[in-house]
Amino acid sequence: MGSTCVVGLQWGDEAKGKIVDLLCDQHDAVVRYQGGANAGHTVVADGVTYKLSLLPTGILRPGIECVIGNGVVIHPPALLKEVETLKKQGVEIGGRLHVSDRAHVILPYHLAEERLTEESASAADHLGTTRRGIGPCYRDKVGRVHGVRVGDLYHPAQFREHLSRIIDYKNRLLAAMLPEFDPLDAKQVADEYLEYADVLRPLVCDTTTWMHHSLAQGKRLLFEGAQGSLLDVDHGSYPYVTSSNSSAAGIAAGSGVPTRHIDRWIGIVKAYTTRVGGGPFPTEQDNDVGERIRRIGREYGTVTGRPRRCGWFDAVAVRYSSRVSGSTEIALMLLDVLSGLDEIKVAVAYENKDGKRIPELPGHVADLAECRPVYETLPGWSEDLTKARSWSDLPKAAHDYVRFLSKQIGVPISIVSVGPERLQTITKVG
Repeated sequence: MGSTCVVGLQWGDEAKGKIVDLLCDQHDAVVRYQGGANAGHTVVADGVTYKLSLLPTGILRPGIECVIGNGVVIHPPALLKEVETLKKQGVEIGGRLHVSDRAHVILPYHLAEERLTEESASAADHLGTTRRGIGPCYRDKVGRVHGVRVGDLYHPAQFREHLSRIIDYKNRLLAAMLPEFDPLDAKQVADEYLEYADVLRPLVCDTTTWMHHSLAQGKRLLFEGAQGSLLDVDHGSYPYVTSSNSSAAGIAAGSGVPTRHIDRWIGIVKAYTTRVGGGPFPTEQDNDVGERIRRIGREYGTVTGRPRRCGWFDAVAVRYSSRVSGSTEIALMLLDVLSGLDEIKVAVAYENKDGKRIPELPGHVADLAECRPVYETLPGWSEDLTKARSWSDLPKAAHDYVRFLSKQIGVPISIVSVGPERLQTITKVG
């Protein structure tokens, strides 16, 4: 077996971390290729809950190498805090973490710029960012003039000069636009970040070369996406998206590893749908059903703590994202949350404002907002699924639901999860 990609196919929060953790047994290294500290992965192992944002999930497994690739944007204090938190939980990082010298750095003005962007938006246009400076950092990256990469921190004189010019510009911009903005001191920021650089120095390297050497040695890489494919800046519900390619399309650019090295493409979906922040959500249930799913599924953001919007499974959206990410199989998560419902609905198509049936996800957010779901209704089940350990332990109605979703997506479901623990995973699906 070769390398594997694990990517969410909805609007994020699909419980990807659990599947990555399970697959570590079959791989040698886990690679994050996009996003930043706006991601949130939760893994429960031996009764202990671990919350990760920047670090690859593989860091919880002794002997697994971990890579933060060039496509990730890094806030050094957040990274160091996360490492320290895991150490206190008994996780030994050792020499297993490799940070790309080409990854871009989030600086204090990025956080201020994100606040400005969100506060200047109308309620209707509110994007629901995590306010961790992710978007402004990516903006500076592609704008080239104000970008700062990890490798720049190891050229102190040039870094100080470059940062001084940037902060002069940012101070003038932010002072004019943000009330009560305290201008940043370029020397103070440079001193702070150069201290971070000294601590991070043993971790920083050319991760692209490291990964290609690993592949040449026959090692297996596990690529871990952050957020979900429907938040992809190119292929998602723009502009209510993240600032990177959160689908599998981002792997090559965000790591430097061509996708021909990947043999297995696992799409992760919940047994229902959630999203955080603004944007159209055709199957949203702003009612007792949605509240029930939120309560039982504990649907609150790992990073922000915000309550997630909840609704029925949207097969139209997942069909689309599965194609974009090239999924060869599906892992269906949180099936246990649906226990106790008399009936379960699945959106199999949309209708536009004119009543025309639409089988595909519209490309424009305004068209998606006008769509109404066309549902098929399946019988629910009353049984508690959390103790199921094999396909035969699940009731017939759950079998039918899983098979129906697989048929609607057009991709086989190979994994079913019925709880957060590693053992609550069914890997032989009938």
